[in-house]
Amino acid sequence: MNVNEYTRQTAHRARQAAREMARAETSAKNTALLRIADIILASVNELTAANAVDMQAAKDNIDPAMLDRLELTESRINAMADGLRQIAALPDPIGEITDMNYRPTGIQVGKMRVPLGVVGIIYESRPNVTADAAGLCMKSGNATILRGGSEAMNSNQAISKCLRQGLKESGLPEDAVQVIETTDREAVGTMLQLPEYIDVIIPRGGKSLIQRVTEQARMPVIKHLDGICHVYIDHQANIEKAIAIAFNSKTQRYGVCNAMECLLVAESIAKQLLEKLGPMLIEKGVEIRGCELSQKILSDIKLATEEDYSTEYLAAIMSLKIVSDIEEAMEHIEKYGSRHTDTIVTENISAARTFMNNVDSSSVIVNASTRFADGYEYGLGAEIGISTDKFHARGPVGLEGLTSQKFIVIGDGHIRL
Repeated sequence: MNVNEYTRQTAHRARQAAREMARAETSAKNTALLRIADIILASVNELTAANAVDMQAAKDNIDPAMLDRLELTESRINAMADGLRQIAALPDPIGEITDMNYRPTGIQVGKMRVPLGVVGIIYESRPNVTADAAGLCMKSGNATILRGGSEAMNSNQAISKCLRQGLKESGLPEDAVQVIETTDREAVGTMLQLPEYIDVIIPRGGKSLIQRVTEQARMPVIKHLDGICHVYIDHQANIEKAIAIAFNSKTQRYGVCNAMECLLVAESIAKQLLEKLGPMLIEKGVEIRGCELSQKILSDIKLATEEDYSTEYLAAIMSLKIVSDIEEAMEHIEKYGSRHTDTIVTENISAARTFMNNVDSSSVIVNASTRFADGYEYGLGAEIGISTDKFHARGPVGLEGLTSQKFIVIGDGHIRL
C-alpha cells in the first residue's frame, strides 16, 4: 500500500471513530484516560528504551534545543500521566448547553458544545505531545491522527501502544487515536488534502512546518509561528521580583516557545537592575545581545541587531533593550513580538492595566514568568498547542479549544408565521 492510500485509510478510520467518540459517556472517557495513565507509568522502561534509540540516532543531526524536546526522562513520563489524570478530572465540555433564551415567538434558542470531529496534529520532536494531544482529543469527544517527527518515531509508537491499549480496555474505539507509522513526508501532504475526513489541523514545530501546513491545508489550522516573548521591567518594578522573573523566564528551560527571548528595561532602573541580573545570566551561560545603552552597563555583551530582536532563539541567547518608558516598551513588542506571551513587572496598578489592555498577545502576564503560559499551568490539564490566531482559539488550546458550538432550538409545535 502506498503512503497516500495508507494515510487516506487512516483518516477514514478516524472519521468512523469520531462518531463513536462524540457519543461516548464522560465516565467511559475518564476511565480510558486514567487507564492510559496507569499503563504509561507501568511502561517506563519500554518508553525510555524506545526514546534512547531515537536520542542516539538524533544526537548528531538536530540542535540542542530540539534534542532537549525529544528526550523522555522519567519525570516527563510521570508528567504525561499526571496530565492525563488532570484531563480526566476536568468537567466534560461536550453537551454543555448555554445561553438559553425565549424568543418573542415562544421558541427557546441556545447553544450546545460539540466536538470538532477529527483533529490532525503534525508535530516535531516532543513525544510527550502524543499523550497530551490524544488525551485532550479523547476528553473533548474527538478522534485524532498524530503525525510526529521522524526523529521521535520509536518514542511515539511506544506511547501509541499505551494509548490504544487503554482505549481498547475501556471499550472505546482504538482508532480514536492513530499515530502515523511512516516517516515519509508525503503522509503530511496527504493529510492536508483530506477535508472530508479531517476537520482541523494543528501544527506544532518550526516555522517551515507551520508555513507549509498553513499554505497547503484545505481545512482550518490552529497555530502559532514564533514565540518571541518579552519581559518588560517597569521603572516602578520591585528589583528582586524583576530579577527572579526575568531569570526564570529565560533560563528555566531554553527550547520552549514561552521562554523569554527579549528583555526590556526602563531606563531609570536599568543600571541598578542589570548590574545584578547581567552577571547572573552570563554565569548561567546566556549570551546577551543588547542595545548601545545596555552595553555601557554590561561592557562585554554583543550589540543587538534588528534581526536579533526578531528572532526566537530557543537557546541560551537573548536580546536586551533599554527603553524610556512603558510606551516605548509596548511599541517594541508591537513591532517585534509574535503575539505569544509578554510580561510586565511593576508595582504600579495603572501601568499593569495599561500593559494588559494594549499588548495584543495571546497571554499577557503581570509580575510572573513567561514560562507560566502553558496549558498545564493554566489548569487545562495539558495543552494541544498555543494559538496566536484570534479564531477559533487563542492562547493555550485545551478542551474548550477542541470544541465548537451549535445552535439548538426548542419549541412545542411552533410554526413560523
